[in-house]
Amino acid sequence: MLSGKRIVLGVTGGIAAYKAVFLLREYQKAGAEVRVTMTPSATRFVGSDTFASLSGYDVAVEIFPEETNASEWTRHIYWGEWADLFVIAPCTGNTLAKIANGNADNMLTATVLAARCPILICPTMDGEMYDSPSVTDNLQKVQKFGYHILEPESGFLASGLDGKGRLPEFETILSTSSEIIGNIEGALEGKKVLLTAGPTREYIDPVRFISNPSSGKMGVAMAEAALRLGAEVTFIHGPISVPTPDGAVSKSITSAEDLFREVQLHADFDVIVMAAAVSDFTPVEVFDHKVKKEEGSDSISLKRTTDILSWLGSRKPAHQTLIGFAMETENLIENASKKMAKKNADWIVANSLTKEGSGFESNTNHVHLLGPNSVSEFSGTKQEVAEQVLNFIFRSE
Repeated sequence: MLSGKRIVLGVTGGIAAYKAVFLLREYQKAGAEVRVTMTPSATRFVGSDTFASLSGYDVAVEIFPEETNASEWTRHIYWGEWADLFVIAPCTGNTLAKIANGNADNMLTATVLAARCPILICPTMDGEMYDSPSVTDNLQKVQKFGYHILEPESGFLASGLDGKGRLPEFETILSTSSEIIGNIEGALEGKKVLLTAGPTREYIDPVRFISNPSSGKMGVAMAEAALRLGAEVTFIHGPISVPTPDGAVSKSITSAEDLFREVQLHADFDVIVMAAAVSDFTPVEVFDHKVKKEEGSDSISLKRTTDILSWLGSRKPAHQTLIGFAMETENLIENASKKMAKKNADWIVANSLTKEGSGFESNTNHVHLLGPNSVSEFSGTKQEVAEQVLNFIFRSE
């Protein structure tokens, strides 16, 4: 149940913080992708570099680190959208009190407020702390919020006492995590989603074609996000440079006409996301042999390809959500708005080639999501942007 899931692991400043290193590994062995956020005091028990090395991601500690940029101090927002489950293990009495009262003075507690996923808290304390009136009251409060509590186990504690307060065994934490995730119904549960990605190639002869630099990364990220939301995904793609998403039914195409034929077969799906970079023109004449330089003309006659998004918009059934993409070099919002109206799309994801950190082949993106009477802005990795876009759309509907 944890395979392919995204987990934020929160580590607080108790002696059991060292066990979180091994817990991270156990989640990874189960196939989960894990990112770590720590309280400042937790770093006194285990260095953040340890978690960064094992997880492959920077560890979020301070909301405003010394060297900061927009993507760092808003990381709690991105991670709150990204995660399938937020696990806080160990959770000290101090952090529990902050969570119970909405205190967000570090990245971990801020991420709790931003989280859109289930939260599992593993309180660990020494002596009689766990049974104290304030801890009991705070536990009851967070349970009313809908957060999950995994009670500590009894045994030998760091102080030398024997009592209730130990971090549960990893097997118990993973089993509880799987149970929580297994009961989540995603926003696209039971929906059929068609997603197109990558470039098309319009061949002139067997060795030359008209195309574009699309890598397919954004389309793959959208497909993976849809799968995590419970969708049944059909993924139609041109020649892409990244692996196709696990769990999707994938179909490879070459030309815009190939893509159109495949899209027609799935035009009644619940959701269609046209993320492919489709060629607008194709050669009038296609040669079956390589055209020699001395034989060829200095011009190529072109004809328009089928406008697939317009075709879909003109036949869109009432139950369907149609999402298009627009890439512009100028007048982004104006041109994207015109496209949304002309194509009868429900939403348009628009980005500019001139914006740093977005566009073809980049691992990051900065987009404007245009919808019914709204324009929203999202940025981050393409995976983060895909999560934000789909979560926003299907919470709005």
